[in-house]
Amino acid sequence: MDIAILFCSTVVVLGVASIQSQLTRSDRRVARVERKLDTVMRHLGLEEEVPRKDEILALVRDGKQVQAIKLYRETTGAGLREAKQAVDALS
Repeated sequence: MDIAILFCSTVVVLGVASIQSQLTRSDRRVARVERKLDTVMRHLGLEEEVPRKDEILALVRDGKQVQAIKLYRETTGAGLREAKQAVDALS
């Protein structure tokens, strides 16, 4: 009985480790593609359209940086660091 539990636990741990490895690889690929796309957009002189940009700028002008970052994250799905950098660039 103890051996069966140990075996099942080992299989689960190995499965989780494998999935985590695949997700990490996928995250790196997505980041690489995003960097390339950003480079192409800069080269072409294009800017990404930010939804609700006027509202975000109004929050920044009112000194509500945290709310602006939160709204940016909600509208774009960006991470905290990316949202902070974007809001800082807008201000």
